[in-house]
Amino acid sequence: MKQRVLILGHGKMGHAMECLLTGRHDMRIWCLEEKSEATLEEMVAWAQVILFCLPVNPHHEVVSRIAPHLAQGSLCLTIAKGLDESGRTAAQVYESVLGGGRHYGVIYGPMISEEIRTGRHAFADVVLSDTADFQVIFDLFLGTTLICKQATDMHGRSWSVILKNVYAIMFGVADELKLGNNMRGHLMVAAISELSGIVQSFGGQAHTPYSYAGLGDLLTTATSEDSHHHALGRQLVRGEWSDISGEGVHTLQMVVKHHLFDWRAYPLFSLAHDIVTQPATLNARVDDYLQQLREMVSCAI
Repeated sequence: MKQRVLILGHGKMGHAMECLLTGRHDMRIWCLEEKSEATLEEMVAWAQVILFCLPVNPHHEVVSRIAPHLAQGSLCLTIAKGLDESGRTAAQVYESVLGGGRHYGVIYGPMISEEIRTGRHAFADVVLSDTADFQVIFDLFLGTTLICKQATDMHGRSWSVILKNVYAIMFGVADELKLGNNMRGHLMVAAISELSGIVQSFGGQAHTPYSYAGLGDLLTTATSEDSHHHALGRQLVRGEWSDISGEGVHTLQMVVKHHLFDWRAYPLFSLAHDIVTQPATLNARVDDYLQQLREMVSCAI
């Protein structure tokens, strides 16, 4: 069934969603940098589905602006995988502004925009404030290469998809240090284990990181040579420290700044933090981490 879809943002993911949905639905695109005939408020009032293909930072401003103009029963969806300057996820922004009757959700998983645009398949968990809205998602992506799975634990999946960028840095570090595929195996197990603990500390479900939003997106980001965070890990090893940036770096900063959880309780997360903030200590910190693993095994015997 055709729907009226408004895409907010026209970057890589905005273009990817446009490629998926063009010809299937009535579609409009809003971008702050581009002029349009209608105002944002007018387009929102017209739309049945509003896709936030924006970074998380402007979410609060945009959601607050459009909330009074949302059509009855319309659905706001976000693909944003980061924290804003207050340390909030996109889901938390939605909840604070739209909670109490408005419909919203998150769509997270291995969704590399370049692959979507070239017709390759992508996969996502969809968590909705009203589970009945999954029919809207089914109709929205019917016949496309984006395969969506209805899921639960919105906040747990939000944290899984956000923190995976931090762990992905360590895969780039290990690859540049030529630590081997066995090390990759350890990193994947350790990362998912820590994600499970962190998600539970927020009241989420222990199994949530074993999902498209967690394991699926982590594997994609951590092993892709085109991944920014994998490349960042390699750069840190090579001593290229002039531009240490990205969602994972910002996440590290926000977690520490706002004391979002006891991050020092998670050794691999702590390692990522220390080598990003003090890259000159990288080799020594990696050696310390491996020595701690050996000592843990010795104590267990």
